[in-house]
Amino acid sequence: MAKKNFSELFNLKEAKWSGLTLPMFATLLAIVLVIVYVPFDGKVAGFVRPNFLTIFTILAIFGILFGEIGDRIPIWNDYVGGGTVLVFFMSAIMGTYKLVPKPVLDSIKVFYGKQPVNFLEIFIPALIVGSVLTVNRKTLVQAISGYIPLILIGVLGATIGGVVTGFCFGKSPLDVIMNYVLPIMGGGTGAGAIPMSEMWAQKTGRPSSEWFAFAISILTIANIIAIITGALLNKLGKTKPSLTGNGSLIIENAKEAVKDEEVKMEVGQKEFAAALIFTGVLFMFSHLSAELWSSLNLSFEMHRLAFLVIYTIILNILNIVPTPLKAGAKNMQTFFSKYTIWILMGSVGFGTDVQKIIDSLTLGNLVIAIGIVIGAVTFIMLFSRMMKFYPIEAAITAGLCMANRGGSGDVAVLGAADRMDLMSFAQISSRVGGAMMLIIGSFIFGFFA
Repeated sequence: MAKKNFSELFNLKEAKWSGLTLPMFATLLAIVLVIVYVPFDGKVAGFVRPNFLTIFTILAIFGILFGEIGDRIPIWNDYVGGGTVLVFFMSAIMGTYKLVPKPVLDSIKVFYGKQPVNFLEIFIPALIVGSVLTVNRKTLVQAISGYIPLILIGVLGATIGGVVTGFCFGKSPLDVIMNYVLPIMGGGTGAGAIPMSEMWAQKTGRPSSEWFAFAISILTIANIIAIITGALLNKLGKTKPSLTGNGSLIIENAKEAVKDEEVKMEVGQKEFAAALIFTGVLFMFSHLSAELWSSLNLSFEMHRLAFLVIYTIILNILNIVPTPLKAGAKNMQTFFSKYTIWILMGSVGFGTDVQKIIDSLTLGNLVIAIGIVIGAVTFIMLFSRMMKFYPIEAAITAGLCMANRGGSGDVAVLGAADRMDLMSFAQISSRVGGAMMLIIGSFIFGFFA
């Protein structure tokens, strides 16, 4: 796929602004700016009607502006996270320094707040169900029996590496695990760091943006380290051929048994709607399960999202969900992850103190992030042959593809490592591995947060 460039944004005929032509987007942007910034009846943002659609639209226009630009900045796009991260940082700057009227900021807090009806309550379940339910069933079964244990070994290595380096900077093991290992090894942002921040907020009673501000900073650092490490592992494979399968992960050449055969069929509005309703009911049942669990007064909590992950995995393995519904779930997940992620990142950013992000960019955090990534890679390479995986391919997929920014991070890591054929395993790391980290996070926050 050709890389995006800035010049195409200024083509008057091509729709490069998230499906909008430049004249159309410029018109919509101008209207939104007038509504947000021009006073009406003596009030700043007096034109703004603070409802879901209005705030959704303001965030969408803001997200498209900086998202499309961020996806075209060299180096930033390849190593830092492209438009998604730029939207977050720009919204954090504008929110921190009050560059947006207070009524708008207050409405965004409601959009992404603790209220029972907010955008997160649909975004996260859609990503979890769509991601886990549509992993090929045979792949998922084999992953659970062999590849998932390898991921857990990587998480153990990451934890040890993080704790050891954390000691050098006066960090407690619990601090490192909750604030470094969980976000880095969580499988990305949308279905990893964001739901974890909600778990943390529910347990502590503090704003989720407080945990997320540091999480995305340390995750961004780790993402860069993971990409560089992927390139280094590729060079190591050329120097030590015995460590690599040259693109094959499984030693006994059973790669064809786990090819990614995701649901592929034409999806209409009916299937999309059915998947959304199905997700809602499954989420409600997961919430009921969490409430029942809480009533047992056990020593730790199980978050509703952890139950949602478990139930979705079970449904996939039992193969009782019809193919059209799976296809609708895949379409739903793609819609939310691809077309609303900038909206979500903007809403999170506006509630984030940019000074906390700046404070997190320290030598200590860099070294701890390196320790976590290298710890995961080292442990996986040590144990991979026992599980019939080639060390370098195992380290790239079960290690680096857990420690990056999810889907876009997978592409960057595999591209740097020249191992794009391993995308199916990278997806298992980001989806199923990330889902497992939500369950682990639910336990850890339940015990210690």
